[in-house]
Amino acid sequence: MKKNHGSRSLGLLACTSLAMAATASHAQGAPAPSDDPGVRIERLQQQLTEQNRQIETLRQAVADQEARHRELQRALGQEPRAVAGRAEGARTPDADSASDTSQRPVRVGTAPSQETQPPAVAPLFDQPGILTPKGKYSLEPSVQYSYSSSNRVALVGYTIIPALLIGLVDVREVKRSTFTGALTTRYGLTNRLELEAKLPYVYRSDATISRELGGGSATDRVFNSSGRAMGDVELAARYQLNDGGANKPYLIGSMRFKSRTGKDPFEVVTDCITRCEGSETTGLPLDLPTGSGFYSLQPGLTWLFPSDPAVFFGGISYTYNFKRSDVSRLVRGGERELIGTIEPGGIFGINFGMGLALNDKSTFSMGVDLNSVGRTRRNGTPLESSVRTQLASLLLGYSYRYSDKTNFNVTVGAGLTRDTPDLTIGLRIPISF
Repeated sequence: MKKNHGSRSLGLLACTSLAMAATASHAQGAPAPSDDPGVRIERLQQQLTEQNRQIETLRQAVADQEARHRELQRALGQEPRAVAGRAEGARTPDADSASDTSQRPVRVGTAPSQETQPPAVAPLFDQPGILTPKGKYSLEPSVQYSYSSSNRVALVGYTIIPALLIGLVDVREVKRSTFTGALTTRYGLTNRLELEAKLPYVYRSDATISRELGGGSATDRVFNSSGRAMGDVELAARYQLNDGGANKPYLIGSMRFKSRTGKDPFEVVTDCITRCEGSETTGLPLDLPTGSGFYSLQPGLTWLFPSDPAVFFGGISYTYNFKRSDVSRLVRGGERELIGTIEPGGIFGINFGMGLALNDKSTFSMGVDLNSVGRTRRNGTPLESSVRTQLASLLLGYSYRYSDKTNFNVTVGAGLTRDTPDLTIGLRIPISF
């Protein structure tokens, strides 16, 4: 808009100059009707007076345009400046443009605030990178489905020779589906500190297919069990440690506490391991737990490194599970079986990935999540059947900004190890207020 007003003023002055030159040329080339010098001088003075009047009119028009220009600048919140190309300046168009560029305040984007925010990417892990601004809060309804299947062959007996087994061969195939619906809320205490609370609801169903090959059984037995209840409530806090920037990563520290509000695995009824009420049983739980049964604390560190148009991110964490004393298991018939002191192993976690902005509304992310679960101890001694377990998942995420306050985030995960769920699908809808 500024350039249009300046060009219009220059055009008016150029037309005036051409009109003056044409008038002077006509006055010089046209034959005078009279040879009287006094009459010729008087005619020239009249022409100069008329031209001065036209120039004054043009000056007034330029002044009016400049006043309108200043009013528009004030309305837009910009600093008013003088319009280039005044009639009294002997400037060329190139000089006016150079002066206009040097005097005009250049404004590119938005000035960064003192409390900078890390870039937003499609979230893949439980620790989102971007924090909630001060005084704002968000609600995030989410739903997640995971499916896993595993095969187990149990040999109970002894061999006379390598090809001959005396005893029982138990082959089991377990198919497990888990649905988790959760409502997460976050609140920004400052631009660098946010608090989070997560309330989950879990539904699980297991189907165990078994056949005792060594016992003469020719048919498969299917044992179904399920469970639905509130899951373990989680509380978390995150703090942005530095400002970050073009060549510096953003560092975010976190602390997560998980309760044991879900259905305890030691409180569900378990089928008898050997024989119960005269019939052979499976030793499996009749209904499934929805919680871990242990309190846990997880410190972590997340980093984001912007490298336009991509954002690289990752994190490390360690989960400490608090041990429980005098644990007992409930079996069919109302009896309880004493287990003792149980201490689950700690979990070392690391994840990394990359986010790529497809356009101003869509973001695509991919990453890898690795976890190493330690051995479980009973009465201070590692269980013989417990080994360190390695979990790994390949995650793909997509985020769509529906509005300034609502995003849709979809995550798909594939298990890379046998102990990891085969498939995980999640949908999150964070809504800011």
